[in-house]
Amino acid sequence: MANKITFIGAGNMASAIIGGLIDSGVAPSTITATAPNNSELAAIKQRLAINTDTDNNAAVADADVVVLAVKPQIMRNVCEALRDKVQRQQPLVISIAAGLDADTIDQWLGGNNAMVRCMPNTPSLVGYGASGLYANAKVSDAQRDVATQLMEAVGIVEWVEEEALLDAVTAVSGSAPAYFFLMFEAMEEAAVKLGLPAATARRLAIQTALGAANMAQQSDKDPATLKQNVMSPGGTTERAIQHMEEAQLRTTIADAMQACADRAQAMAKELSGK
Repeated sequence: MANKITFIGAGNMASAIIGGLIDSGVAPSTITATAPNNSELAAIKQRLAINTDTDNNAAVADADVVVLAVKPQIMRNVCEALRDKVQRQQPLVISIAAGLDADTIDQWLGGNNAMVRCMPNTPSLVGYGASGLYANAKVSDAQRDVATQLMEAVGIVEWVEEEALLDAVTAVSGSAPAYFFLMFEAMEEAAVKLGLPAATARRLAIQTALGAANMAQQSDKDPATLKQNVMSPGGTTERAIQHMEEAQLRTTIADAMQACADRAQAMAKELSGK
């Protein structure tokens, strides 16, 4: 891991990554986080014992890695204010902001920067994240390794070689926790109609999803085979799956993911002004 890492922004995702890095052995003294005022930094400083600063330029002055963890709507102002320091220091820049492409952020930082764009997801907050990463041509192999280590602190990492594929990553993992939450919600409602208490239904649905995910992760079989293994001819599972197929669940999921990817593309244009 690089010597010094600065997080511009100290919100939930930044805090989760910092906590994961420390748990993996990175010294808190090598990490700095910034926010507009000290009251926003007090909790993370107390909990993780990292360095904090309200001055972004001071915080990046000797950083090897700069993680941009601010809202997309204020990214331009933040980057343009950092331009001179970043141009002088030439750190690896990692953006975890949704919707903003690497070239746009690079331009706001003065250009010619080693840029990694990351699409994390909210399970990163509990150490079970899935992040898609893209690197521009300025990023070295060693810097790619640093970015991998940084995001593996909160889950798994998959690299894509074309930035446009991050829209697909958004559809399959970035936004997808909400798909599963919707499934839990629908299963709980249906189970209540079948007579179960809501709390019981919720616990059973969530635990079953956790178990199924672990089985899929640990098995060398594909999901179609695992599904088939649960189904007995003429049995209850077969009847449920048959109903889902007849209701065109696959098409619904595919259409929803396409809509998600389309919206990601549109947001990128809106935010960058292109």
